[in-house]
Amino acid sequence: MKYDCLFEPVSIGSIQVKNRFSVPAMDTKYVNPDGTVSKQFTDYWVARAKGGFGLLITECTAVDPKGIGGRLLQIWDDKYIPGLSEFVQEIHKWGAKVVPQLYHSGRQTVPELIGDTPVAPTAIPCTLNKSLPRELETQEVYEIIERFGDGALRAKKAGFDGVEIHGGHGYIVSEFMSTYYNKRFDEFGGSFERRMNFPIRVIRNIKEKCGEDFPVIFRLSSDELCPGGRIIEETKMICRELEKAGADAFDVSIGNYYSFEFNVAAAACAPGWNLNNAEAIKKAVNVPVIGVSRLNDPAFCLNAVESGKADMVGLGRASIADPEFPNKVKENRTDEISPCCACNEGCVGHIFNPDPDKKVNCVINPFTGREGELIIEPAEKKKKVAVIGGGPAGLEAAWLAAKRGHKVTVYEKENHLGGQYRIAAVPPFKYGIAGQLAFLVNMNKKYGVNILLHTEYDPEREISDEVVILATGSVPAVPPIKNIENVPYVQAIDILDGKAMAGEKVLIVGGGLVGAETADFLGEHDCKVTIIDMLPEIGMNMPYGPHKFLKERFSNYGVREITNATVTEMYEDGISYKQNGDLKELRGFDTIVLASGVKAGNSLEEKFKGKVKELYVIGDAKKPGMVIDAVEAGARIALQI
Repeated sequence: MKYDCLFEPVSIGSIQVKNRFSVPAMDTKYVNPDGTVSKQFTDYWVARAKGGFGLLITECTAVDPKGIGGRLLQIWDDKYIPGLSEFVQEIHKWGAKVVPQLYHSGRQTVPELIGDTPVAPTAIPCTLNKSLPRELETQEVYEIIERFGDGALRAKKAGFDGVEIHGGHGYIVSEFMSTYYNKRFDEFGGSFERRMNFPIRVIRNIKEKCGEDFPVIFRLSSDELCPGGRIIEETKMICRELEKAGADAFDVSIGNYYSFEFNVAAAACAPGWNLNNAEAIKKAVNVPVIGVSRLNDPAFCLNAVESGKADMVGLGRASIADPEFPNKVKENRTDEISPCCACNEGCVGHIFNPDPDKKVNCVINPFTGREGELIIEPAEKKKKVAVIGGGPAGLEAAWLAAKRGHKVTVYEKENHLGGQYRIAAVPPFKYGIAGQLAFLVNMNKKYGVNILLHTEYDPEREISDEVVILATGSVPAVPPIKNIENVPYVQAIDILDGKAMAGEKVLIVGGGLVGAETADFLGEHDCKVTIIDMLPEIGMNMPYGPHKFLKERFSNYGVREITNATVTEMYEDGISYKQNGDLKELRGFDTIVLASGVKAGNSLEEKFKGKVKELYVIGDAKKPGMVIDAVEAGARIALQI
């Protein structure tokens, strides 16, 4: 495919962006606790500037200390200007344009963060954080408008190329625009014209303080996807009014905290699913439009621009997965792009994790957020390396070690690569995992890794390898349930791997990720599924968006969920279990499926000890966990040897 149109320049107000690729604003938790620029934050953004993105839009940048919604960049005081200026200078070295996203959280924060009661157009609590805001006095509204203008002026003084106003996702600007939040009847509410008063005054305030030639991008939700919220027709009206006020471009997102699963759309949303809304806005205005939402493949980016649906494409999570996305497209290296599968595990999942150490990273890209820490450099001494196991941990270790100059061989006992991660691609909407494995295989081939399938490494023979990395993964666990050894059951991974068929009525024992996704798969195939787990919720460790879509499908399939229950005995057609102190039975099933976790599949470590100079155990072979941890472990070992 030819991607030439993606590399044509585009003008946003007075600036010219070198290509059609942008990185939309995404929280990272990389800034210092006081909201100042950190080295980690700069390293992350420089990697994306170096990677070829033409426009970088940094994360939510608070214009008011009472409008902070988390560990985010801040611009409400002149003290932030020096650090921001140094940051901008680093970005500009790589030819990218950079703007901060000015925002005020409005009702979508909590008193613990701001030391006060949140404020909003109307005292209606946020549906997600359940915090009751205080209604703003009219004079206070004017004061917040001034703070947006002051923040923009600081951005200009710091050298930014413009600003983006966050007018989407239910933050304060969008709260004033939407009847879903705004029940006022002063000059800032009660009619379309008065609701538009706030965003129009914000734009004009910025232009007055920064000059008409200082670009203002406006991000907004095309459809709020909530009862009584704004739909695309009204959004088109809004954009026409904002363009008259001075908006130089529109960044078209979707949803709010009521419809949060759509803000950062999980894999259940098709790639480019919001582009029709971007196209509708593009037809309504005469300034550039940025289209977003799961544009994780060069072909989708090409379609967005070539078909006229958008002037630019915003690659959010795709830029987290691969900061070099534009460069790889330009250099015809698309098979080397590490693709986002919309799992929301290391990105969105970590952003909303209360643990401050859980910062943004990525399942397929362990370098995200560690750009200044994990450096790929030629090995001082080239070694002969054996990687035993061709799952994601082993494949990551293998290609990185080979790139550094080591001679690497992967030994995989099965006739295919991927380990259990290959099976994880089978449930509904998980196809992106296959793309990630394809990337890992391609990188191994590129760097000359010798891959031996259907081959077991014999530790009893004479070993010539200087380094052995055991990445043998895990095996399904069998729980200590009474009579289980006398009952025919099927392991969940065998269902997903096409090694076993389930009957019409299925009982799944275990409601973690594997059990939940097996229920999803069987429900799709018209099985009558019951799933039982000792925890209070099925799939409770899944990120919010994927979990919500999963539970909706469960409802459609008629999946029965039994929680807070411990299985005590198994029968040929069912089980006994305890729940709230009561002993109960479930009988009449055609198939019992076990999804009771895994244990380390590490039978080789003892056999290798003392026979090889360097021996490492990584991934599930060391300790069963998430694939994000396994891939990171593979990368760290590869950079160490």
